[in-house]
Amino acid sequence: MSEIPDTPLTGKALLQKVKELSHFPRRETAKLCGYCSLSKDGQLRVNLTDFYDAVLGAKGVPLDPDGIKDGRGRDATYEVTVHQNGQIVIGSTYTEKMGLKAGDRFKIKLGYKHIHLKQEEDTSTGDENQVA
Repeated sequence: MSEIPDTPLTGKALLQKVKELSHFPRRETAKLCGYCSLSKDGQLRVNLTDFYDAVLGAKGVPLDPDGIKDGRGRDATYEVTVHQNGQIVIGSTYTEKMGLKAGDRFKIKLGYKHIHLKQEEDTSTGDENQVA
């Protein structure tokens, strides 16, 4: 039987160990990869959720690329719909992700079944009080 590592395995080391322990039950595999802790009463607790998250992360499947979510709002779907008035609204999630700010301008390029937004270059001199 293998020893429990002091710190949980991650990355390639975790994947290799999981492969080696494929004949063990999941709880035992998680424990032998270091995904366990002692409870207040001294019993060993296996942290399966952390183990699964680490395995998926090691396989290149990020579960939460933007960090910890607070449970509010929706996740970006990268889809929009045309409203009844014919407008398309792009949410702030996307504009924030792209680093856009109020006043940024785009050229609309229509293609076959798609729309491209090409950001216009900022040609201002930096003095926003100038009148053209």
